[in-house]
Amino acid sequence: MFAIVNILGKQYRVAEGEQVKVASLKTEAGKKVNFDQVLLTDDGTKVKVGSPTIKGVSVSGTVMDHGRDRKVIVFKKKRRKGYRRKNGHRQGYSLVQIDAISTAAPAKKAAPAKKAAPAKKAAPVIKKKDK
Repeated sequence: MFAIVNILGKQYRVAEGEQVKVASLKTEAGKKVNFDQVLLTDDGTKVKVGSPTIKGVSVSGTVMDHGRDRKVIVFKKKRRKGYRRKNGHRQGYSLVQIDAISTAAPAKKAAPAKKAAPAKKAAPVIKKKDK
């Protein structure tokens, strides 16, 4: 079973038991996290697609570690002008272990019991006066 989850504005494909690198979370390592914005779930036989999210479905995980990803080199150059700039960037990430994908369907509300209709009162009889 897998799910597509929105975490901090980015979409990730997650499955139970795998580790996912996501953008840095402000949660300490070892703490539990819960993601409620599930966009799609697939259990092998049935696919549920949300509009935009699926109500009652959530993904829970544990923050394993925080780190910085490999360096990306940014090189800018304008020919014949002597302009060259070289920068490096390392994006921070959080490593999340996916524990469970809960597919609990939202509880249906019980239909309210119908109230008995009030007994109809007989319309008062109006007598016409003779003139």
